Amino acid sequence: MREGDLWIFGYASLMWNPGFVHSEIFPARIFGFHRALCVRSWVHRGTPERPGLVFGLDIGGSCVGRGLCVPRTQKNKVLDYLKQRELATGVYKPRVITMHMDGRRLKGLAFVTCRNHRQYVRGLSVEREAEIVCAGSGPSGANRDYVLNTVDELERLGIRDQRLLYLKSLLEDSGGVGRRA
Repeated sequence: MREGDLWIFGYASLMWNPGFVHSEIFPARIFGFHRALCVRSWVHRGTPERPGLVFGLDIGGSCVGRGLCVPRTQKNKVLDYLKQRELATGVYKPRVITMHMDGRRLKGLAFVTCRNHRQYVRGLSVEREAEIVCAGSGPSGANRDYVLNTVDELERLGIRDQRLLYLKSLLEDSGGVGRRA
């Protein structure tokens, strides 16, 4: 890692729609957390009246995503952007993690779900997740597109999570078009 650069770990929309300048992007794995649809969204993919459901890093296991390198000249601008994007309601907390990328171990920033936050949810069936996702839409677009784009990106990385593939089939059966929203 070049002196002063910042690495960000993306595990959902930051993989396919980072929204910031990055100089490098690599597949990366972290340990101690896993990707889960565990956050009710009323800022980006839902509303307070009809929350959507978005991914968070929850405790346990491991997670493959992407490591994005932010050049030091863009670091403060990107951190300000991520603060507005990821920390709007306090359901995510920034945390320095170790990313394993192509035989290297690099420190990076990840946004981890706060389990004691009122937006945190667990124990939903895949069918219930699909119902919530299909109904959710917010300023950043349809919740359905967010989930499908994330699953598609995971497939590009060679990740075939059976639960998410089943969810994808339920969402595709629900109809609708669009992606990269």
